[in-house]
Amino acid sequence: MKNISAGQIALLVALGAMLILTGVWGFSVWESSSGVEMGKHGWIALGLGAFFSLLIGCGLMALMFFSSRSGHDDVADPFRRRDGEDS
Repeated sequence: MKNISAGQIALLVALGAMLILTGVWGFSVWESSSGVEMGKHGWIALGLGAFFSLLIGCGLMALMFFSSRSGHDDVADPFRRRDGEDS
């Protein structure tokens, strides 16, 4: 196993603390709005937002996958050695 530096430990601790604080904040917001009813239009908006977010995310991931497989990304990396080149 690779040794972890002090900077990496500090980064992991900071990110872990942010994750815990975000979870606590989310739970407190969830609990404070427990008595609020969401109407029909709210559920429709929630469903459409989730659907289109997933659609865009999956589409962008598919584009990244096919772009890397087709070789179009090789042109954009000026530091990558091409076959047959000498330094």
